[in-house]
Amino acid sequence: MRDRADFERYVEQRSARLLRTAYLLCRDWGTAEDLLQTALAKAWFAWRRVGDDPDPYVYRILANTHASWWRRRWRGEVPTAEPPEGAAADPAGELGVREALRTALAALPAKQRAVLVLRYFADLPDKEIAAILGCSEATVRSQAARALAKLRVDPAARAATITGS
Repeated sequence: MRDRADFERYVEQRSARLLRTAYLLCRDWGTAEDLLQTALAKAWFAWRRVGDDPDPYVYRILANTHASWWRRRWRGEVPTAEPPEGAAADPAGELGVREALRTALAALPAKQRAVLVLRYFADLPDKEIAAILGCSEATVRSQAARALAKLRVDPAARAATITGS
């Protein structure tokens, strides 16, 4: 019958080899150490049932534990040495786009600017815009169409929409 001293001797003699095996399974030293520790803890609980040669039993525990970790592990994000292209937005670029849009809006006549701001920034329907500006819904639609046509040909607005999208 196997006892605690046998287990301690086994761990002292085989831990380096088992750790290398665990590393080859998971290719990360920290994870390999965790894997070996988990496998040895499982082997400890079954140590009395293990035969004269515990290696096959422990290696099986190591492989099965790694497989269950691998199946359970989420691999959606993978760390890399360099961040991927476009990982973070450039706040300075966003400020430039905002300023270009403000400049383009400022160049519009007051009523057209008001219609665009109320429609696209305040997200109001044409009926409410007409009530606020004291005009008809048809006027709101025509002012919006004219303002958008001017923005399409405005170089500052075009540059802002090209770099901002």
